Amino acid sequence: MWLKPEEVLLKNALKLWLMERSNEYFVLQRRRGYGEEGGGGLTGLLVGTLDSVLDSTAKVAPFRILHQTPDSQVYLSIAWRANREEITKHWDWLEQNIMKTLSVFDSNEDITNFVQGKIRGLIAEEGKHSFAKEDDPEKFREALLKFEKSFGLPEQEKLVTYYSCSYWKGRVPCQGWLYLSTNFLSFYSFLLGSEIKLIISWDAISKLEKTSTVILTESIHVCSQGENHYFSMFLHINETYLLMEQLANYAIKRLFDKETFDNDPVLDDPLQITKRGLEYRAHSEQFKAFFRLPKEETLKEVHECFLWVPFSHFSTHGKMCISENYICFASQDGNLCSVIIPLREVLAIDKTDDSNRSVIISIKGKTAFRFSEVKDFEQLVAKLRLKCRAASTQDDVSTEGAVSSDSTGPCENFEEQPLTCPKECSKTVNTEALMTVFHPQNLENLDSKMLKEKMKEQSWNILFSECGRGVSMFRTKKTRDLVVRGIPETLRGELWMLFSGAVNDMATNPGYYAEVVEQSLGTSNLATEEIERDLRRSLPEHPAFQSDTGISALRRVLTAYAYRNPKIGYCQAMNILTSVLLLYAKEEEAFWLLVAVCERMLPDYFNRRIIGCALVDQAVFEELIRDHLPQLTEHMTDMTFFSSVSLSWFLTLFISVLPIESAVNVVDCFFYDGIKAILQLGLAILDYNLDKLLTCKDDAEAVTALNRFFDNVINKDSPLPSNVQQGSNINGEKSDHTKVDITDLIRESNEKYGSIRYEDIHSMRCRNRLYVIQTLEETTKQNVLRVVSQDVKMSLQELDELYVIFKKELFISCYWYSSCPGLKHHDPSLSYLEQYQIDCQQFRVLYHLLSPWAHSANRDSLALWTFRLLDENSDCLINFKEFSSAIDIMYNGSFTEKLKLLFKLHIPPAYTEVMSKTSSKGDDELSTEELLYFSQLQVSKPADEKETESGRNSPEKGKGKIDIQAYLSQWQDELLKKEENIKDLPRMNQRVSLCSPGYPGTHCRPGWPRTQKSACFCLPSAGIKGMRHHRRRRCRRHHHQLKHSQFIQFSKTLYNLFHEDPEEESLYQAIAIVTNLLLRMEEVGRKLHSPASSATGSSAACDSGPSEENAGSSVKKDPSPPREEHQWSFAFEQILASLLNEPALVRFFERPLDLKTKLESAKSSQLRSRTKM
Repeated sequence: MWLKPEEVLLKNALKLWLMERSNEYFVLQRRRGYGEEGGGGLTGLLVGTLDSVLDSTAKVAPFRILHQTPDSQVYLSIAWRANREEITKHWDWLEQNIMKTLSVFDSNEDITNFVQGKIRGLIAEEGKHSFAKEDDPEKFREALLKFEKSFGLPEQEKLVTYYSCSYWKGRVPCQGWLYLSTNFLSFYSFLLGSEIKLIISWDAISKLEKTSTVILTESIHVCSQGENHYFSMFLHINETYLLMEQLANYAIKRLFDKETFDNDPVLDDPLQITKRGLEYRAHSEQFKAFFRLPKEETLKEVHECFLWVPFSHFSTHGKMCISENYICFASQDGNLCSVIIPLREVLAIDKTDDSNRSVIISIKGKTAFRFSEVKDFEQLVAKLRLKCRAASTQDDVSTEGAVSSDSTGPCENFEEQPLTCPKECSKTVNTEALMTVFHPQNLENLDSKMLKEKMKEQSWNILFSECGRGVSMFRTKKTRDLVVRGIPETLRGELWMLFSGAVNDMATNPGYYAEVVEQSLGTSNLATEEIERDLRRSLPEHPAFQSDTGISALRRVLTAYAYRNPKIGYCQAMNILTSVLLLYAKEEEAFWLLVAVCERMLPDYFNRRIIGCALVDQAVFEELIRDHLPQLTEHMTDMTFFSSVSLSWFLTLFISVLPIESAVNVVDCFFYDGIKAILQLGLAILDYNLDKLLTCKDDAEAVTALNRFFDNVINKDSPLPSNVQQGSNINGEKSDHTKVDITDLIRESNEKYGSIRYEDIHSMRCRNRLYVIQTLEETTKQNVLRVVSQDVKMSLQELDELYVIFKKELFISCYWYSSCPGLKHHDPSLSYLEQYQIDCQQFRVLYHLLSPWAHSANRDSLALWTFRLLDENSDCLINFKEFSSAIDIMYNGSFTEKLKLLFKLHIPPAYTEVMSKTSSKGDDELSTEELLYFSQLQVSKPADEKETESGRNSPEKGKGKIDIQAYLSQWQDELLKKEENIKDLPRMNQRVSLCSPGYPGTHCRPGWPRTQKSACFCLPSAGIKGMRHHRRRRCRRHHHQLKHSQFIQFSKTLYNLFHEDPEEESLYQAIAIVTNLLLRMEEVGRKLHSPASSATGSSAACDSGPSEENAGSSVKKDPSPPREEHQWSFAFEQILASLLNEPALVRFFERPLDLKTKLESAKSSQLRSRTKM
């Protein structure tokens, strides 16, 4: 074990210790008298006596390792062991992991400090593992406190585990602690006054892999946002890497693939994630994938044992894996022997009384399995009996049609099971495979191919007699060899069901397909339209799909699956695969085979989400090409060529590129070996064409070479009639190209690339999923920036950083909650702009971080009003384009644009009163509940505007004919509205005047402001009626004006913005002057709107309001409501012209602002701000 480094004087120690190994930095010593013949003489006897008389707790271990400081007599003891084998492991570890690293240090002191820190880390890690076994949380609690103190993350952030390791900063390693939590990978080190703190979110990682270099024997490479990080010197590097891989993929699913994650309740709550739970989940997923079990199954128990193999007359060692409804066994070499026993098939479970500790499981069909050397076999038998009783109870409750006790194979069972559906439904569903209907075998005229087919069948019958038939048959190497040769036509459907696991889905869901067919009949949606369009394109040359029988069956299966799984619905390539399944399997079997392919064997291949496994597997395929065909990689300048070529290979299992008689052999191997078979065959095809591909000059030439190869792939043993086969040899065509038999090609793929393991593929999938996701996310970002950059003045770099902050805020708000509203709206099938949208709470956080007006006392209200202004469709969400437009105006907008933004924030629909809900707090801060309430509050529009809109929105309005002019007017109004949009604010560099056309500015009152931009503000000379007319004519150009209460709030906002400004005093004076001026204008306007009588029309009015008669006469002359005459509001031009007269105000709004510095500050404090909130 490793020891806390303590000083040892070697001069005195040489009398008791002998040196066995040494190098420049370490010494391995053996205690005198130990391991020597004769006890090592007198000295050895004395030392042995000394050791033996000491107290047992103080006995000295016979082997130890010391760290020596060059040119010093002081050594540090760092490890001891009781035997040579164990101490040698420590020595080897030091030489492999530490020796090469120490050479990079310049001073002996640095070397000693590094070694001490590393050894202390190893000691702590060993102690952590021992505490974990005893389930004592003391050490973990101590690490959690350090984690919280070092990084300051919210208390909801759950620490999963921690490891001692070294982080490479340049060429110098820094010893510290690696903390793995639910959302972050964190590292902390503090040595010699130097602190290193690193936080990387899992969702930002694009590469995670184990690497090995000259200096670093084994390290973990993490790439995040273009930065590379290396961690090494782990005590258990494989365990660490697997856990990091799981956490990264967990975050990817949770944040980028919410749909899949919601269907996985195991890890739905991030607060419930533990190291043990992740390990259990990984084993369970591997268990289901290996045995092709339904996705509802979870691994419950694992027992090491021996299984008696009767046809080989020996017991094979392996593991018994038990789930809710299955007992499975796999030998240590997975290809040697495996068995699946559904509990529904079990008749009895017994135990033997001998010393073998055996468990005997008897199943239907007079077959028994004997498991021996089972630990705690008596308890296991009791548990299994309870499970079997529960399974039999479920079978009794389910509909009739369960497997009979004397059945020998699944195909017989399926024929006996009636479809539980109405009569009209049962009549429509085919109960025979299309191949048996359209190509029945002629047993009288047996040609050479049919004889070979019969020989294949005989080989399988011999295997069935030895290994059993049905779901519980022994699967051995001989089974694989027969699959590679090609499954006989008559057994293909049965064995596809068996090897894919679809037999279990069908057996546990009797009558399900018939019910789905009945419910889906007559439905009409996008999926059914696409299905109808592709029906005639599915194997059109095959007679089965030139008739209504095959087309109808294909329609029912595809429509039923679209109904079962609307999230996938129907995708192209599903029709090609399903048509082949219908040729060899009955209709209900074909449905369950499709379920097995789409939901288990090729998950996410057929969907519209971004984490399509097809993209991931293509990346895996590229990695395998780099590993196994390096010369091809060197020749091809762009590896994406292989992705584009191989996409159809993965989606259709080579059915779309190979003749049908050859493609079915590929499907045979796929159902037995899964995606491994497709990857192996792809490598074999490229290897076979390697010389031709190396001579190709471009991608088109390479595609032509591969297509020519596929045209010459044949199946010389296929019994299919000539009118069905598609190979080039069928019609007697002579070709200069060599024919390739599919059986030889598949056999070669197994021989050359059969060493690829399931575990390797799974690891590559996890690794490449990160790369694929980040690549797609980068594409999304670039497209968003390309669109948004046309409408803003920000540079591309600033826009890029703003997008990163925008997206990061969305993710951060979802880190610590099991259900995040923001991610529910993440739909990759939408346009790039709409994929990520934030709500009001997230916008408030970003507003506080980024807005130059965030220092205002009413910043929460400003954030709320800005959000409401940007949320034009009132869905309480805004996208990045809307968000960036507001930030751009705040930093890069002109004086007029900034003022117009503030103006719009204080009128509906953006403005809403918040004082009534927050009277106890004031308007300094809004709670989350209040913020969400006000963001969803709908503000009604003025009555006259509603009436105008209703008129504009009703071009047909009670008429039988369509009013084209009304449509054109509505279209023009929409264009005008778009011009008024915040993203397209006018520059306002032209002459601005309150005088409408027809009212020249000759009536300006003395003393009224006239700016340098010739902005003239006059009252019309036509009296009150003219004023009304003037206002109505301008209402379309200026939809809103500030009412009295809104103007007061507008003034308050300006006062708040000027707080702590260097020109604060002059700004306050300026805004006071402007406010006073506008209020005087309001007073004049109120007098002008209070005529003494309607007859005189004089503008000299009394201060008192109009009489009822005058009001009535006024109403007759003008239809406007009388109450509107008493209301007064400020137009934007009035406020603009008044503010332009004050140089201090103009300087404040035109002062250049440093957006780049603000973005850097926001990035560094984004997570910290969330912690505070």
